[in-house]
Amino acid sequence: MLNLTPSSSTPLVAQITEGIRSLIDARSLKPGTKLPSIRAFAATHSVSVFTVVEAYNRLVAQGLLSNQPHAGFFVNRISTKAQDKPSDERHPPVFDADWYLQQIFENRDWPLKPGCGWLPDDWMFADGVRRGMRKLGTEGLSLSGYGEPMGLRALRQTIAQNLAQDQLISACSDQVLLTHGASQGLELAARSLIQPGDVVLVDDPGYPNLMRLLRSLGARLIGVSRTPTGYDMQQLQHLLESEVPSLRPKAFFTQPRLQSPTCSRASLAQMHQLLKWAAQHDFMLVENDIYADMDASHQPSLASLDQLDRVIYLGSFSKTVSANLRVGYLLAREGIVQRLTQQKMLSGLTSSEVAERLVHNVITDGRWRKHLKSLRERLATTHEKVAARLQALGFELYCEPREGMYLWARHPRIADSMTMVAAAAEQGILLGLGRLFVVDDKPTNWLRFNVAFSDDERLWQWLAAW
Repeated sequence: MLNLTPSSSTPLVAQITEGIRSLIDARSLKPGTKLPSIRAFAATHSVSVFTVVEAYNRLVAQGLLSNQPHAGFFVNRISTKAQDKPSDERHPPVFDADWYLQQIFENRDWPLKPGCGWLPDDWMFADGVRRGMRKLGTEGLSLSGYGEPMGLRALRQTIAQNLAQDQLISACSDQVLLTHGASQGLELAARSLIQPGDVVLVDDPGYPNLMRLLRSLGARLIGVSRTPTGYDMQQLQHLLESEVPSLRPKAFFTQPRLQSPTCSRASLAQMHQLLKWAAQHDFMLVENDIYADMDASHQPSLASLDQLDRVIYLGSFSKTVSANLRVGYLLAREGIVQRLTQQKMLSGLTSSEVAERLVHNVITDGRWRKHLKSLRERLATTHEKVAARLQALGFELYCEPREGMYLWARHPRIADSMTMVAAAAEQGILLGLGRLFVVDDKPTNWLRFNVAFSDDERLWQWLAAW
């Protein structure tokens, strides 16, 4: 039935499972075919019965075989390959907030994706993750219960220590709440602060998923315009000093540094003034600082200036360890953290202790800080290359940060970037549609470029020809 090689470095169990899988995929073993009994297979191929049992059980677990009591093992009627085979047809995407939330993540196999919001695999700390997984396997992890409500204490302590050292945020581990990514942290903060009809300030342009979340809670969004040097302070002051009571904000959700999509950063003076206004006009600040590890200058944050008085601070390991692990964190005053912990438990119980232990192993790896330094240097080099090529094609850059993940750019000959995005999608190129990021959802000619996915000659050939 199969040609097995006992001297091969590939274990016999793997040879059997892959061999039978190949025969099923090639239709040499058709659905419904009965396989030789375990003892017959073992005798024919001169292997142990235990080897065949393990191989057959793996194939059953993978859905390729079924085990019928007192009858034997049979090829499943519907193969997993037939079930999982993706359609070759690429349907034209509908470019709206729903598309951004779902399609951009479903279609990770786009040939080119300069519009995505994550880093390529080879930019991540893969070696550290592998070492962390091996260590995880030796730690005697309990699989019978849920994690702690606030998340793994050891990771919370490490986060508090690192933030005190790197970001000058003084907080104890009981002020750190681990979340299912920064997205859950944003949702918890929003649900605790916002009631239907409340005015909420957001960066404009800003984070589409956040805007959609806030609108789903009944919030009235008012955009605070970003500038290449931070906030439009005149607009914000005018808004806050309005005599119309209905315009008084309940909260401001913002990214002061390396903001998405513009990668601009607010100045220290602007952040001091923003904190004064928050106290004067009695609103909370929710600081989404998920790109902090990419900041070579370690600029102060709102949380470090305020020490969590009026600031809820959010971070994540999605951009530097793995988005798949979905481990984020939130810091706030202890009273607020206790309330948010209850919200977390109500919506999804605890977060994954397995993922949190793995992340803890990764960020306590001796090479973690070296990885972050290397990542910042690589981003800086790539920023310069991509910025130069965009400008050579006539694009205007919003700013040139030389750090972080993004460049916000537009071409003077393009009135609405939707036309370019739609044309690119037909060629398998995922561009970052500017309209998704603006508060009023109006057409715009801006585009967001992820520099790590923009250093590809095929993209530049298409842009030059468009």
